[in-house]
Amino acid sequence: MSDSFLGDMFGARNRGGAAGSGQPWPMNNLWEAFDQLKGQFEQKTGGSRMAKGDVRAAVLTLLAEAPMHGYQIIREIEERSGGSWKPSPGSVYPTLQLLTDEGLITASESDGRKTYSLTVEGRAVVDADAPKAAPWESGPAKEGNRSGALAKAGIELAQAAAQVGRSGTPEQIGQATDVLAEARRRLYSILAQD
Repeated sequence: MSDSFLGDMFGARNRGGAAGSGQPWPMNNLWEAFDQLKGQFEQKTGGSRMAKGDVRAAVLTLLAEAPMHGYQIIREIEERSGGSWKPSPGSVYPTLQLLTDEGLITASESDGRKTYSLTVEGRAVVDADAPKAAPWESGPAKEGNRSGALAKAGIELAQAAAQVGRSGTPEQIGQATDVLAEARRRLYSILAQD
């Protein structure tokens, strides 16, 4: 992120002011800048896709621990992958149906929700695959963990900066600009370390 980007975002360049205030509005292009920043993080960190068999393996691995419903499975996979892999309902629910058809899991309904659990056959499949790492512990999900956490932190930082820009005083906005400039310098110093 260049100083000019920070300057543009926090009002170093006068691009117009708040109506009647005579002061430049510091966040005229905030949302455009935020979307651009978010897009850059997502492009660099969101490109890894898991293989089709990984959803199946993840579902079986999780159900070996405890019975779950579909959205619990999705949340667990996302949490265990550090946010780098969140399978869609369109991949999890067909997998659950397939595993049910194969006799590896069963579904029971309670309070309008289907809860899935392993059958004896399903447990045997999981036990046979026990030496293998869970899908979120290897491959694209693991590789994405580090960069996914960085992207999330960057987006959260941009959201905090946006909040300061929307509701902060000119002094607070100046302090925020200094903090972001220092953070940028410190990040580059990390790369410069041996």
